[in-house]
Amino acid sequence: MAVPVSILPGINAVLNGLSALLLSVGWALIRAKKIPAHRLCMLSAFACSGVFLCSYLYYHYQVGSVRFRGIGPIRTVYFTILISHTTLAVLIVPMALRTLYLAWKLRFAEHYWWARRTLPLWLYVSVTGVVVYVMLYRL
Repeated sequence: MAVPVSILPGINAVLNGLSALLLSVGWALIRAKKIPAHRLCMLSAFACSGVFLCSYLYYHYQVGSVRFRGIGPIRTVYFTILISHTTLAVLIVPMALRTLYLAWKLRFAEHYWWARRTLPLWLYVSVTGVVVYVMLYRL
């Protein structure tokens, strides 16, 4: 059964929100030194982000660009969020891959250095992904 393309933006927003939640829980778990649970959360967040990316690319391949219809100051707010979101989304991919790779190789000092920089940016991208969805499809 094929998923209707029209529901993909909502699914994408859920995937972004779930990624943000998993990142936050994963951060709390590592602070509590619950390493296996932390690992599971972070790998799950990465999986959610990966599925999001595939779904997002498929959606835009099918429908093309979606125009923001807001006018006035909200337009400036939207594009400010969108530009920062998109720029950081491109940067977060290699950062997240590097962070996960270092953990996999048990290079925890380097992993910690990268994770401290990757986590806040990844959280920002995930949360602003939901904000962009709301502004584009629900306002």
